[in-house]
Parts: sequence; C-alpha cells; structure tokens
Amino acid sequence: MRNLPFSLVLIAVMLLLDFYVFSVLKGVSQGAAQRTRSILFAVYWTLSAMALVALLFMPAINASGLPKGLRNALFVTMVGLFFAKLVAAIFFLIDDIRRGFQWVAGRLFFTNTEAEQIQSNGGISRSVFLSWLGLAAGGALFTSLMYGMGNKYAYRVHRVKLRFPNLPLAFRGLRVVQLSDIHSGSFTDHDAVARGVQKVLDLKPDLILFTGDLVNNTSDEMDRFLELFGRLKAPMGVFSTLGNHDYGDYVQWPTADAKRANLERLKSMHAQMGWRLLMNEHVLLERGTDRIAVLGIENWGAKARFPKYGKMSEAYPGTESVPFKILMSHDPSHWDAEVRPRYGDIDLTLAGHTHGMQFGVELPGFRWSPVQYVYKQWAGLYEEGAQKLYVNRGFGFLGYPGRVGILPEISLLEFE
Repeated sequence: MRNLPFSLVLIAVMLLLDFYVFSVLKGVSQGAAQRTRSILFAVYWTLSAMALVALLFMPAINASGLPKGLRNALFVTMVGLFFAKLVAAIFFLIDDIRRGFQWVAGRLFFTNTEAEQIQSNGGISRSVFLSWLGLAAGGALFTSLMYGMGNKYAYRVHRVKLRFPNLPLAFRGLRVVQLSDIHSGSFTDHDAVARGVQKVLDLKPDLILFTGDLVNNTSDEMDRFLELFGRLKAPMGVFSTLGNHDYGDYVQWPTADAKRANLERLKSMHAQMGWRLLMNEHVLLERGTDRIAVLGIENWGAKARFPKYGKMSEAYPGTESVPFKILMSHDPSHWDAEVRPRYGDIDLTLAGHTHGMQFGVELPGFRWSPVQYVYKQWAGLYEEGAQKLYVNRGFGFLGYPGRVGILPEISLLEFE
C-alpha cells in the first residue's frame, strides 16, 4: 500500500504520454483508410490499457504463481511501452517547441491579418518528418527490448590475446576463462544455462576465474544451479570473488544475524562447487619453478553508492616478489581509483559489474552503451602503460530480462 501513491503518479504520467502520443498518431494517420485507422487506434489503446493494468497490479502479479518468464514478459512490455512513448514524446516536444517559436514570431513580426490568415489555414502544422521520426524511434526501442528477451542466453565467447613481457615462460600459452555476474536468481531456463556451462568446458581452460555476483540477493537463488556450476573444473583450479549483490545489501532482513547467515551460506556454496573463494587474499600458482599470483578482493566500488569491502592491504602482501599478478576485483572503477595509482605491478585486473548495461551497440571499430557515461571502463580490454584491465559483460542478467546488442559473455584470455 505504501507504493500506491507512487503507482498512481506513474499511471497519471503514462496516461498523459498515451494521449500526447495518440494526438500525433491521429495526425500522421489521417491519409489512411478509416478501417485501418480504427484497427490502429484499437491496438494502441488495448496495449496502453494492458500496460496500465499491469502496473497497477504488478505487486499482486509478482506474488502470484505465474511463471517467472510470463511475469518478465509482462514487465518488459509495460516498461518498453513507457520508454518507447517517452522517446517518441521527446521528438514531439521538440516539434511543439518549434511550433511555439513560430507562433510567437508570427505574433511579433506579422500583422494581425496575416496571423489570422495563418490560423485560418490550420495554424502552424506539425512537422511530418519529426512526427514519423519520433514514432519510428519509439517503435524501434520497444521492438528491440522485446527482441532482446530472446538473447539473454545467447552466450558469446570473446577470445582475447594478452601479451606481457614479464609473464614467466612456463605460463605462456595459459588459457584463462573469466566469468562474471551469473545472477542465478534471474534464470528461468536451466537447460539454456547448462549450454553456457558446457561452452566453458568445451574451451578446456587451464584456469577459471569468477569475478562476483553469483546471486541477485539471497543464497537460496543458487540452490537449483549448485550442481550445474559445480561442473566447472580446470587443471589449475577455479577461483572466485564476491560482487556487490552477493552481500544481501538490497534486501530487508529481519535481523543482522539473518543477513550474516545468508552470506556465510553463500560463501559455503563456493566451496561446495569446488571454487576457491578469495576474500582479500591471494594464491600462488606454479608451473615448474615459475610462479604467478592470483589476488581476489571483496567488492570495492569507487561510486558512492557501492560498498568498499575489499582490502588490497590484506590481499597484496606476500606477492611483492612474484613477477606476474592477476587481480580479481568485481567493480572496474577500482582500477583507476586504487589499483593503478597504488599497485603499479598488478599486471592484469579482471572485473565485471556493468553488464554493458545489457543494452548497446557493438560493431567493428565502434561500441556504445549508456553505461559508458557512468563507467569509463565498461566492457572489453583497457590498457594504461604496462597494466591491463578486462571487463566481462556478464554471464547472466539483472532487472531487464534480456540483452540488446551486448550479449552475455564467456571470456577466453590467452596469454602469449
């Protein structure tokens, strides 16, 4: 009930958008046959009404026994329609501002007779170009969001070759798979996830590193997938860290003890799967007489709202004389904020966290996502001097149950 006033405000905003967009739709469809317009208007208002009803009853829908996939589809349809109309409305507003300026100019620079003549001829008409452009932009956004729901398990292997002059000879040719942001609480298709796990195994990595966010909020989200991810094995081991979602910070717990118990259970799940969870510590990996260090810290985010549980002061000591170091740190903002300024001999940092916002464009020579306006490093490989950072796009998904342009990632890092 506490959310009811907010829901009512949102419904009012959606209704205003509905009527604003509909006024433009009526204008651009004037040349169509009456039957075509009637069908178009009926479809428009049916979808709008469904979105409003879904918003009003969303708490009841979430608490119902409806399959998660159906609930996700309803949520995406509702949100997609809202943002599609919002994007379209931006174009219409630009046009209305143009018309307003023209009206003011007409009053200032034309005689009353000329201004009345313009008004009698229908006033200052809308730009057909901007009207269609707005409708096309909104329609494209809605279509892409609906289409993206089919991509949430479309795992892509990103093969990245890395060269480090100080990498010990015995480790040249090392094949490392990085996974990040599994978010098991979002999964609805066990078989599809299993195909992703098999893709990892088919790569035959020497080492597997997981950089946090095993769950969305609570440890029980992992119950169905414990055996599945326990299949991940590698000759040199599987090592993991925690992400910001693993601590249960976004849940209202009945007691502090309940929250601590949830985290301890989650940590024990890493062990049950055969993963070595690194909590502000490091391990030394050996091949013959050569050694490298793998450091893993708890979540450390430079952005104000994310916690700083990680302690490099605990993970780093003991690695000073090791010639090559890999750091697992969930949040890529840690690299610029602490790693590069204070730990210049960390050769490679592995992170995740951003998901590439699960929305963007990736073409040869061009990448864009809204998340880049928040995170300087948000997907792929970055280099500063001798240090490198790789940001995994995420294995799972959170919030929006889909992927548009930024597909779920399995990183294969090949050391040369």
